[in-house]
Amino acid sequence: MINLTIIKEALPYLLHGTIVTIKIAYFSCIIGIVMGTILALFQTSKVAILEWPVKIFVTIVRGTPMIIQIFFMYFILLNLLSPQLPAIYAAIIAIGLNSSAYVSQIIRAGINSVSTGQQEAAQVMGLTRFQTIRFIILPQALQMTLPALGNEFATLIKDSSLAMFIGVSELFKEGRDVIIITYDQVSVYIAIGIIYLILTSIASMCVNFTERRMSCHVKD
Repeated sequence: MINLTIIKEALPYLLHGTIVTIKIAYFSCIIGIVMGTILALFQTSKVAILEWPVKIFVTIVRGTPMIIQIFFMYFILLNLLSPQLPAIYAAIIAIGLNSSAYVSQIIRAGINSVSTGQQEAAQVMGLTRFQTIRFIILPQALQMTLPALGNEFATLIKDSSLAMFIGVSELFKEGRDVIIITYDQVSVYIAIGIIYLILTSIASMCVNFTERRMSCHVKD
């Protein structure tokens, strides 16, 4: 049975964890999109010295559990930088790099879907390779892959829960701490699930809104 009193008392802790979860997802998303775009450009460059390291990176990241990557990054940062470094940084970097591997494949597919005719037309107009990528290829690739990128951001919100294993007080860890005190797993887990559902729903609505705005600009 759901105990609303416990949920009400736990809400401040869960909201604190929610803020941390949003931070992890937001900054990981930035890393994922920026790095993923760069990796996608490398993969479509047809230059072996750029293409093969990216393939190896993507294979390793997609073939190993994210929790291992988080632990690996956490202990690397502790040893190389400072033992006092907040664990959230390791979580953001690890989750962001993991996301970049998946984003790179999404954007690579978007780049490959842009017709070669448009690229040839850009060359005829005198645009450089960089200008063609900046003004012709990437805008179309990002627009076509926006729904998939939105799904990736929603996934990051849920994946942020893995940061609890290195001590980050995100939503899931705050909920677990409340359960240790109250012993009411059902109520707290339902509250956590509802918060995750709200966050991912908001993310989906933002993506849909952005997609509609971009479509309107294209029509104009």
